[in-house]
Amino acid sequence: MNIQTLLNQASKILENSSSVSSKLDSEILLSEVIKKNRQYLLLNSNEELKKENIKSFNYLVKRRKKGEPIAYLINKKEFWKQNFYINQNVLIPRPDTEILVEETLKLFNVNSKLNMLDIGTGSGCILISILKERRNFFGTGIDISKKAINVARFNAKMHQLSNRVKFYNSDVDNFNIGKYDLIVSNPPYIEVLNLKYLENDVVNFEPKLALNGGIDGFSKIRKVIDKATVLIKKNGKLVLEIGFNQKNKVQEILRKKGFYINKTLKDYGGKDRCVISTKI
Repeated sequence: MNIQTLLNQASKILENSSSVSSKLDSEILLSEVIKKNRQYLLLNSNEELKKENIKSFNYLVKRRKKGEPIAYLINKKEFWKQNFYINQNVLIPRPDTEILVEETLKLFNVNSKLNMLDIGTGSGCILISILKERRNFFGTGIDISKKAINVARFNAKMHQLSNRVKFYNSDVDNFNIGKYDLIVSNPPYIEVLNLKYLENDVVNFEPKLALNGGIDGFSKIRKVIDKATVLIKKNGKLVLEIGFNQKNKVQEILRKKGFYINKTLKDYGGKDRCVISTKI
């Protein structure tokens, strides 16, 4: 079977499963299987494929039909300026989280030397993206999930940053190593009762641990801020990702804990997404 016939077949299968981008999904999956880019598929549409490639591709299409996210199927996701290894033990990096990286980089010049901590590091995408841009930063990432820490370590090694970053499998409550000039965190902030209303590919496949913010959505955010007051140096920066309806409450918690609010930033959809504060 040739490339074009296989892609048409897969697009039809995914279309019937209400995939909004069936053609694109099919092309991404086949590109991954045969290790060629999408342009190659278009230019060589009549090329006959090996049986084992067809089998591997059909297996991925079957999984995609059930709603499994593309990032988990191909084990990678682009974030900021890099590709990251991703599996079902970590949250898939979102474009909106890039705002957190962008704004953090604006806070410090290229030659700044400092220690930074990423609480709930997941795949390590935030921490690694910042370290790639700031060669004098030293990073520490913590996560309650040992499997997530393994993914973060793999990504650090892949991006040749193992000498500038350490990872610890730890709950934020029990972590007491070091003092930091900068703390970043994208904590779980979705109310437990709202988890079931998330898109199917999120609720059925992404780790609940990285999404569940407790009864009111603030339990993990409070923990992060509480621990930050202990671990952050005076005048250190705390950069937090928040839910679209959490700005006022988060600012209130921060002020009570001795933080000055520098600014709140909106995501690409115009919703409040990131709070930058300074320890007074």
